[in-house]
Amino acid sequence: MPVAVRSFAKINIGLRIGPLRPDGFHELRTVYQTIGLHDVVRVSVGRGRGIELRSDAPGVPTDDSNTCHRIAGLVLRALGRSARVTITIEKKLPVQGGLGGASSNAVAAMLGLERALKARLAPADRLRIASEIGSDVPLFLVGGAILGTGRGEEVYPLQDLPALDCVVTTPAVGVSTPEAFATWDRLSGRDGLAQHGKLTSPAISSTINEFSHSVFAWLRGSSTGVPSGAGDRAEALLLDLVRAGIENDFERVVFSEYPELRDVKRVLERAGAKYASLSGSGSAVYGLFASTAAARGALKRLKSEGIPAQATKTLTRRQYWRRMFV
Repeated sequence: MPVAVRSFAKINIGLRIGPLRPDGFHELRTVYQTIGLHDVVRVSVGRGRGIELRSDAPGVPTDDSNTCHRIAGLVLRALGRSARVTITIEKKLPVQGGLGGASSNAVAAMLGLERALKARLAPADRLRIASEIGSDVPLFLVGGAILGTGRGEEVYPLQDLPALDCVVTTPAVGVSTPEAFATWDRLSGRDGLAQHGKLTSPAISSTINEFSHSVFAWLRGSSTGVPSGAGDRAEALLLDLVRAGIENDFERVVFSEYPELRDVKRVLERAGAKYASLSGSGSAVYGLFASTAAARGALKRLKSEGIPAQATKTLTRRQYWRRMFV
């Protein structure tokens, strides 16, 4: 029987883009948070050799450019095994949505293949292989709330946040992350500095560490002096998040290119989101709410305005791993 693995999505709670590194990537700081929305990846093995990928979802490649295909080859090589591997992706998360779908699929394929082969990689090998596949792949080997540094691949578990109600909108817009970075570079270049306020080279270099400081200040504040009720605790945490000024730098460039995404964020805020943001480079825009009732009300409002959206919750690290296998 195939091994079925839930491939959970992530959102970015803040994202600071730093200077361009010698390796061509940007230095990043972000807080990743896993949420309940997911794809399902099924992995089976048999006699023979080769990797077959199946998916009937439009926009999902089924050749060796797919992250699942690539990671399966690396896992087989690391384990010194040969097999005929079949991977089926039941796609529910949007492609190019900023929710980490392809990266999460890769980790689900890795874990499913390990279980199908009754073998297990060392943790260091898992992280190494995940980093080779993509910058935000390693976060899915941790789950919960995670600080991402480097180009996003250096991941550090953070204190779990309380369960937060989350509404995720998925506008029918495909945002290319490489193009978003290229636009950022143009705007933070010589001609764009004065026009974009703090987008100056010295400021970009110095404020990336300020992001880490604000994140830890926010997390410290959330654990002290917070009312005991679950709803009060969630609301206090979200107010602290806003006060800390934790934002996603991609909004500065993506919202100019796709103003409809800015409009969606405003709808979420008007619908009662205590905190709303673009996830990654988009196109998903999410809102965090202090109660399930508020999230449901927002979902109803969004759908009445023709904006596709789903309600879910953030996942703690324990919930993430307990719900992983179907």
